[in-house]
Amino acid sequence: MSRLTGVGVSSGRASGPVARVADPLPEPSATPAPTDPAADAARIRPAAEAVAERLFERATRVEGDAKAVLETTAAMALDPALTSQAEQLVTGRSMPAPRAVFEAANGFAEALSAAGGYMAERARDVQDVRDRIIAELHGVTPPGVPELAQPSVLLARDLAPADTADLDPSLVLALVTEEGGPTSHTAILARALGIPAVVAVRGVLGVPGVAGAIVDGDSGEVETSEEAVPAQAAERAAAKEWNGVGETADGKPVKVIANVGSGADARAAVAAGAQGVGLFRTEFCYLGASEEPAVETQRSAYHEVIAPFAGKPVIVRTLDAGADKPLAFLDMGVEPNPALGVRGLRVAFDRPDVLERQLEAIAAAAADSGAEVSVMAPMVATVDEAAWFAARVRAAGLARAGVMIEIPAAALSAAEILGAVDFVSIGTNDLAQYVFAADRQAGALAELNDPWQPALLRLIAMIGRAGRELDKPVGVCGEAASDPLLAGVFAGLGVTSLSMAAAAVPAVGAALAEHPLAAFEQAAEAALAAATPARAREAVRTVLA
Repeated sequence: MSRLTGVGVSSGRASGPVARVADPLPEPSATPAPTDPAADAARIRPAAEAVAERLFERATRVEGDAKAVLETTAAMALDPALTSQAEQLVTGRSMPAPRAVFEAANGFAEALSAAGGYMAERARDVQDVRDRIIAELHGVTPPGVPELAQPSVLLARDLAPADTADLDPSLVLALVTEEGGPTSHTAILARALGIPAVVAVRGVLGVPGVAGAIVDGDSGEVETSEEAVPAQAAERAAAKEWNGVGETADGKPVKVIANVGSGADARAAVAAGAQGVGLFRTEFCYLGASEEPAVETQRSAYHEVIAPFAGKPVIVRTLDAGADKPLAFLDMGVEPNPALGVRGLRVAFDRPDVLERQLEAIAAAAADSGAEVSVMAPMVATVDEAAWFAARVRAAGLARAGVMIEIPAAALSAAEILGAVDFVSIGTNDLAQYVFAADRQAGALAELNDPWQPALLRLIAMIGRAGRELDKPVGVCGEAASDPLLAGVFAGLGVTSLSMAAAAVPAVGAALAEHPLAAFEQAAEAALAAATPARAREAVRTVLA
């Protein structure tokens, strides 16, 4: 057997035969040039439509998040900007159609990757669409998850949302990927399905003759074997009922709310029983726009997302864009290190008019919806920045202003920042990558972005302590909030709300209700004292056993 280690992102231990997820097709050749460029270009749109049709057909067989993922991927395939650019590369530069699709899609994916954060996570979706259209043009089977004839451990370089949206958890014993990280789609999906998963297992695809595997989602260990391994699913605890009220066993409130970025997300969150919205990403309203959307256009788009939460809290994040997330109308130019450049609230210092119009639209949508709307700013570093933003929020007629804490400087100044705003929300994904100087998209650095890292937890403890002392809310809206075990640790550190993908809401709510706050506080102390993420997990399980 070969033993490899990655980052465990979904707990449990399972074993069984391995099913390999097919890698993408080789990079298409740029030669020979088509003899009839117009005819070759005309093949692209029908190929994209065929891909979309199959994805939409798969979407009819599933519900909830899976349906939304497949429909979103299908819509990407039909994106006229992608197909038009590919057609122009064929007719204008005599590229073969498959190469033109490859080049056009890579341009979109590179722009998203450069953006970092949530936008970078969408680059994998674009590459998936690219590979499916290219396969269609070649007339071959697209890459992806094979038809499973028996319960198996899936082994892949990485998994795209459309690969996994309709997986059958009765046939998938565990997931192992060579790339990805704690915030990757694989991690999110595995937690939603309740199956063990280990990501960033470097070298696993190079192990020869792998027939079976044993996967430990707690330790991050993967043992591969050239011989058959009996199928053994992880023991899954029976799903616990959640009464829809986020609180500990002794009644201490901890709101369980959702991250959303579209109307479909909002409807899924309501169906999952979310108590509100902790992060409404507004970038969807701006993507692909050559001009700033009008206030009325923004108001209508925001209202669709906010309206399902009438009478409930909704926290809207203002535009998180800039040089790292290029938007044509902002014209921010090129920066040598965009992740550390002009992004988020920093854009508004130069273009306060853009922020003011967005706040006007949010205020109008809030008034129409009946929801309890608050607004927060991304990429805040100092007290002065927080105060500057809060003044503009209140001038727009919105009652509650907050900021995201995703920069270490803001975490270190949490008490002063909370003195200037009404609440803070911790973006664990970005905070981790800035604390450890480790790109959250780099599989080789995935362990540094593990949200169980004690150094990260110690910063969160500092923020939670400031919130308790000033009696102001402290939320977590990073992907870490969806881990049921870690959710209790956050509660013990003083976090008052947890915001996550809709699929994780019931499990987190049920986990919080299992123990009194004092037990979570004891578990949090044990995690803070640990030297490694693995020891932190182990210590918390021991306390809560």
